[in-house]
Amino acid sequence: MRGDAPGARAAVLLFGAVLLVLLAAGSLFVGAGDVAPDRVLPAALGGGTGDTATIVREMRLPRTLNALLVGAALGVAGAVMQALIGNPLADPGLLGVNAGAGLAVVIAVGVVGLSSADAYIGFALLGALVVSLFVYALSLTVGRGSPFTIVLAGVAVTAVLTGVSTALAVLDSARFNALRGWMSGDVAARELDAIGTGALVIVLGVVVAFAVARPLGQLALGDDGARGIGVRVGRTRLGAAIAVMLLAGGATALGGPILFIGLMVPHLARALVGHRLGWALAYSAVAGAALLLLADVIGRVVIPPGEAPAGLITAVIGAPALVALARGATGRGVGAVR
Repeated sequence: MRGDAPGARAAVLLFGAVLLVLLAAGSLFVGAGDVAPDRVLPAALGGGTGDTATIVREMRLPRTLNALLVGAALGVAGAVMQALIGNPLADPGLLGVNAGAGLAVVIAVGVVGLSSADAYIGFALLGALVVSLFVYALSLTVGRGSPFTIVLAGVAVTAVLTGVSTALAVLDSARFNALRGWMSGDVAARELDAIGTGALVIVLGVVVAFAVARPLGQLALGDDGARGIGVRVGRTRLGAAIAVMLLAGGATALGGPILFIGLMVPHLARALVGHRLGWALAYSAVAGAALLLLADVIGRVVIPPGEAPAGLITAVIGAPALVALARGATGRGVGAVR
């Protein structure tokens, strides 16, 4: 499909969006609680009363919307980050961005005493920014900022920050009990008000990502080559970094530190559209939303009567995917936009 006309790419994207809508509708039928199938959609649209309305509108519908938002944000963030550092193994989770946002949220809860995603989303954004800068600085110190050095630095920082977050939670289990599900990458138990705040941050990140898509893709030509065709390199990199911070910070605040979505879906997008970064971002948004929602639905039914968090399912899928991608990506970048 890489050589096809924009109309064909748009048709495939529309087909994917339709499948995503159908998957979202189907997710309303799956989960805890006994709801007759013929009452699910009416309850989601505002009808119904009692337990049916509570289960569908206050549990399954917010959970579905949250998974769509978080998955789309992580997919776009991964595509932007891979183009930004020229590394096909880049992912907000692997490079410490999600872990930084997660630790900031743990501090917000344990030290400041905040208790909702609506309140601590600013901490998540700040944590994402600080850790992004630290990982890049560390990679410059030990390996001159090479793509694989950045990945290694990010993995190391992620491990350390995740360990610190877990230790803080263990030391004060009563205070952090409400965050246990969130720390494992769970998109459930989010109120619509908090989802709305996170959605504003994520939408802003998506807008910034698309605004810098074309010049960001052209950075694959090298700084001198990009400048030669009019790209403002510093401004483009700054815009891309801001996009990743907004997307990863917002997604982590709403869904916890979920790994591998941002790693896998950009590869799928590029397999369909090549290195046209604008199209890759759109495909990554749809694919990321679908993958995380599917993982959440699987998590609801895989260990009855309990549930597995979506982050656990994506980790099970993503770990072998990372190995396969690492074997195929050695020495290969993400290419330029045409």
